Amino acid sequence: MKRRKVLSLMGLAIASSSLAIACSNTTPTNTAGSPSASPAASPASPVADADALVVYSGRSESLIGELLKKFETETGTKIQVRYGDTAELAAALLEEGNNSPADVFFAQDAGALGAIQKADKFTQLPDSVLNKVAATYRSPQGAWVGISGRVRTVDYNVDLVPEAELPQSVFDLTDPKWKGKVGWAPTNGSFQAFVTAMRISEGEDRTREWLEGMKANEAKVYPKNVPIVEALGRGEISLGLVNHYYLDRAKKENPSLPVMHHFTNDVGALVNVAGVGILKTADQSEAAQELINFLLSEEAQTYFAQETEEYPLVQGIALGEGVKPLSEIQTPDVDLSNLNDLEGTLQLLQATGVL
Repeated sequence: MKRRKVLSLMGLAIASSSLAIACSNTTPTNTAGSPSASPAASPASPVADADALVVYSGRSESLIGELLKKFETETGTKIQVRYGDTAELAAALLEEGNNSPADVFFAQDAGALGAIQKADKFTQLPDSVLNKVAATYRSPQGAWVGISGRVRTVDYNVDLVPEAELPQSVFDLTDPKWKGKVGWAPTNGSFQAFVTAMRISEGEDRTREWLEGMKANEAKVYPKNVPIVEALGRGEISLGLVNHYYLDRAKKENPSLPVMHHFTNDVGALVNVAGVGILKTADQSEAAQELINFLLSEEAQTYFAQETEEYPLVQGIALGEGVKPLSEIQTPDVDLSNLNDLEGTLQLLQATGVL
């Protein structure tokens, strides 16, 4: 199995020291405004600029590069960014230990933040930062704070599924009426985080039963979220398990797409976050905190709402047209830091034959 595929399947299973060593030098370091090199072709990261704020970012340059450049312009703080896969960067941080040049870790999901928190690598964030975001979307220990959110949805083709027949629970998808009509992406990191949340909120046995039921019900496998949305639009499937923003982005290009969101009343509507923490190794702590405040500012939160189709996590920020408020979504009450146990999820997915 190729190394990249192994990383994709393992998600945040970064306890393995061999993974940490293999991943520690695979992603480039760039200033906020410079183009990213291909991770496969990039050399070991150069020594960090002593005067720069060093950010390890699991969020791609296409998503946050513009914001980081604005921060540089507005504050005069130079940012040096190492872009890469969130799990790889988390592994690199653990491997580098106290020698890490990183000041800030900007992760794509809460599981990675939880892994670094459990390794005691984050500093305590001040209440003035934490209190900008609801408790659900930040570390209970104050180690990290969410910046933007995404919701798991059961998207559906409106020509194939009447609204009255939509499943009220993700567990209803094992009903024979949905046989061969549901799309999912078991190798996708967001899906694996969702299964991890199911294990936490519903227990191992019920999660195993659901996975086996979905497999027996011939759920159609796709490599990631975008192909699921495309398949829904073609009528290839009736329902699809995805993150909300993929459909929102698709509808920007094709408003007539016959697909809509449906939010279940359980873990099927998990809200996960992209978030940040300041490393104990940081020698630019003041600038790091200033960056977090900027990311939680009205300007940046509006950017996430309008440009990346994500949920802003600071109250009072206008949502896009037709976007359901987080306050109306019944997400499970779980500590998002605990989504770091994707190794256990991978083992369960393999044991049930889903992977």
